[in-house]
Amino acid sequence: MKPIDLKAFFCLLLLMPTLALAHSEQGIAGGFISGFTHPIFGWDHVAAMVAVGLWGAFLGMPAIWLLPVVFPVVMAVGGALGVLGVELPQVEMFIAASAIVLGACIAAAIRPPLWAAAVLVAVFAIFHGHAHGTELPDAANPFAYAAGFVLGTGLMHLSGIAVGYLVRWSWGVKIVRGLGAFIAIAGVGFMSMILSA
Repeated sequence: MKPIDLKAFFCLLLLMPTLALAHSEQGIAGGFISGFTHPIFGWDHVAAMVAVGLWGAFLGMPAIWLLPVVFPVVMAVGGALGVLGVELPQVEMFIAASAIVLGACIAAAIRPPLWAAAVLVAVFAIFHGHAHGTELPDAANPFAYAAGFVLGTGLMHLSGIAVGYLVRWSWGVKIVRGLGAFIAIAGVGFMSMILSA
């Protein structure tokens, strides 16, 4: 078996049409892929969605499954508001604030009542959903786009939960709380970019 010629491989990649890497794919598959990648390539969304899973794991049962269910359900409501053109104030600021607040809750080991944690997650989910929903009408297939961004969100929650399982060990608690602090600091960075724009 011959080794791969890396120079030839990279030249071939450069010749690929740029449309293949764009968000303007056609049909159901294109709409689904656009929706799936939209939250994953937005670092402000990633930080908050991973934080939801981390915080749920940190709080334990039943928060570990309730928070990651509340977020996408309410996010769909926010998405519908965006599609309908209902304006919400300071959407990007609330998205940045979600990373700050959720990250700080993890870093500070805040354990509110379950209903309060769910309400906090739901409030932020509306704004994340609204941001996705405002882009939904431009998607090739709006239903496939919506399914994609809900699935992408769910996978980010699961990744947060997976890392959050480290809280079973004392050293793992420190790691999870440290990740919470990192998410909060990233949220401050997102907020400063918005304020300086």
